[in-house]
Amino acid sequence: MPRTGASDEPRRSANWEARRDAIIDTSAGVFARGGYHATGIAELCEVNGLGKGAFYHYIGSKEELLAAIHDRVMDEVLLSADRVAQAGGSPSAQLAMLGDELLDIIFRYPDHVWVFLHEFPALTGERAEKFRLRRREYERSVEAVLQAGIDAGEFRDVDPRLTALAWLGMHNYTYLWLKARGRLSARDVAKAFADIFVRGIAGSPAHR
Repeated sequence: MPRTGASDEPRRSANWEARRDAIIDTSAGVFARGGYHATGIAELCEVNGLGKGAFYHYIGSKEELLAAIHDRVMDEVLLSADRVAQAGGSPSAQLAMLGDELLDIIFRYPDHVWVFLHEFPALTGERAEKFRLRRREYERSVEAVLQAGIDAGEFRDVDPRLTALAWLGMHNYTYLWLKARGRLSARDVAKAFADIFVRGIAGSPAHR
């Protein structure tokens, strides 16, 4: 007779997580096409093939769903920053790697990134604060690489905060035009951006 009880819980939990992830991914596409505020629970239930009760079994509220989409992006972005930090290398190499990682995420999650960049003002309370803190954490990782380059003389004495925002704007804007089957891959664009940006902030030849 098969055993039941605690040993079944991980399997149920894994299935629940997988279904919830699928709902998050499908709903990101709905929000990206129609907007967060214009999308109702009935439409979300329909596209996910769920009744309202089943939908709320996986997602507590519409705002929780929005927060989960943001977390999907931030989880990937922060993990990529950790990988870059662990890889080491020169500040120029790290900045290029950060760009490569970020554009890969934008390329793989276009709907999530659209929602992330357009709908974050709809987050409230603790969810808004969590998003702000996580976004700032990533910005600091970019600033740290820039500061390291300045300290080493590899980069000019630029304002790390302002330069990080310029770098982020340059990469984030690609969500509008970086498409599958396009002329350039995410890696092609990341390589070109790294060359343009690093040349723009490079220190004197003597320092380099």
